[in-house]
Amino acid sequence: MDAVKPPIDVMSDSTGETAERVVRASLLQFPDQKVRIRFHARVRDRDAARAVIEACARDGGLLVFTIVSPELREFIHQVCYEKKVESVDVIGAMLGKLSSFLDAHPLGLPSSALPLSEEYFRRIEAVEFAVKSDDGKEPRNLRKADLILAGVSRTSKTPLSTYLANRGIKVANVPLVLGVPLPAELSEIPQDRVVGLTIGIDQLLEIRRARLRQLGMPPDTNYGLREHVREELEYAQRIFRDHPQWPVVDVTGRAIEETAGIILDVLKERGKALF
Repeated sequence: MDAVKPPIDVMSDSTGETAERVVRASLLQFPDQKVRIRFHARVRDRDAARAVIEACARDGGLLVFTIVSPELREFIHQVCYEKKVESVDVIGAMLGKLSSFLDAHPLGLPSSALPLSEEYFRRIEAVEFAVKSDDGKEPRNLRKADLILAGVSRTSKTPLSTYLANRGIKVANVPLVLGVPLPAELSEIPQDRVVGLTIGIDQLLEIRRARLRQLGMPPDTNYGLREHVREELEYAQRIFRDHPQWPVVDVTGRAIEETAGIILDVLKERGKALF
């Protein structure tokens, strides 16, 4: 049995979203390493920061933090040195460089204490849109979408929609179901908004069978049978051939972030940059 790895403590004076994304994106480069991540949000005073650092020290963990207050950042560096805790200051170096480059001083306020921006509201609207437009629920929304994802079940349509929505992109997704015609609305929109998703049959079978086990369903349902899954994938390929304007992205073995990057790059090459 592999030895249990020490935890990574993520500490932030706001929600911790920035630090979490940095940590998770970095951990993708270590796919065989299982590491527990502990989150500590809205840490804004020395007592709270010290408590996190002491817990990290006890467990031999790594501290990753995003703190904008220069005084609190300096305190964290000092205590980490005293407690011999390895740490990563995600935002400190960037603030220093920007301050020098812009010849200006940062506000030193946590992002949650700043006035809500237009971008913030754009992202919230996009996330709400993705939820309402998931899995073909509202075909009328296809006309309003910046991007439509089409693929068979378990090709990462929903997590991709959510990930891209958090970047302010209105995404709808449409399931390709064997023998079920496409929604009429899909033919009424500019076809350069649609991206097809495909996946290798072996990985799709593995994902679907895991889902069936999770739901307590028998593994011999059509959803998890190789022959039926093969027919579904072939049906999707026929649809993609009938719509040559749709770029098709293979999600096999790819993380959500990587697939999203490929989709955005493909659309950008076609002159359809979304932001």
